[in-house]
Amino acid sequence: MTQVGTGTHTYELIRDFLKLPNGERFGLVSRVATDSRDRVYVFQRKNPPVVVFEKDGTYVGSWGTGEVTDPHGLKIVDDIVYTTDRSDSVAKSFTLDGKPLLELGTRGVHSDTGCTGSPWLAPRAAGPFNHPTEMLPHPNGDIYVTDGYRNARVHRFTRDGQLVTSWGAPGPAEGQFHLPHSIASDPEGKLYVADRANRRIQIFSPEGDFLGQWTGMGGPNDITRAKDGTYVIAEQEADGNPAYVCVRDADGNVLARMESRHVHGAGVDSRGDIYAGLTADRSVDKFVRTG
Repeated sequence: MTQVGTGTHTYELIRDFLKLPNGERFGLVSRVATDSRDRVYVFQRKNPPVVVFEKDGTYVGSWGTGEVTDPHGLKIVDDIVYTTDRSDSVAKSFTLDGKPLLELGTRGVHSDTGCTGSPWLAPRAAGPFNHPTEMLPHPNGDIYVTDGYRNARVHRFTRDGQLVTSWGAPGPAEGQFHLPHSIASDPEGKLYVADRANRRIQIFSPEGDFLGQWTGMGGPNDITRAKDGTYVIAEQEADGNPAYVCVRDADGNVLARMESRHVHGAGVDSRGDIYAGLTADRSVDKFVRTG
């Protein structure tokens, strides 16, 4: 194992921590999240899309074949699994064993933003959805979805799936987005949106009022709030620097930044261990908290 991190946030890196049964390999790993028992859920772009492990890395099982076409976002809150199916433009929640609960959007129907591909800056913003990226429940009971690959918005829904409001427009200004890619919230209700191509985290009220931003990062692929109130951010390579798993405090100060292979998702368990979901390497590395 390799010692990484700084100060009070130090870790032992275990590469390729999670092991599938003999003869099986991961697909592209988009996200990783943990439940209340610290079981680890890997969201991969192959069938079955969800693979489950014990915290010691023991394989438990899998589910989701036929439910998700293009796995992208995955968060687990109060033992409900929240996902986005990017190319089918739906956001969907499940029980921990894969029973569908709620589906937002119409499968295969995309809102009209005028965007057809890379570099993913939509000519105009539109309603839900055009290749959504993350689904997250909020302390107020509503559900928020970042709609990023071919849109530039955050959508707010009631818990039963009724659209409340949307905000955002294409661009680099405050409150605008270029590929909103992930979302987190804090107990006070503030929302933290990973605005990937603008290389920042934007902070909003539940109503969508701009409150501030964190900069000085590679494009943020994922943001997850840990139990201790810190935020774990998966950063893309940028400016000749490698990809990083970064830990920031509630004010955005960097506590630790660990070099990583290309990391698309970063989940964290109850003791502060971090699971890095790797796309190109199709694996999961574990950063075991030691300090």
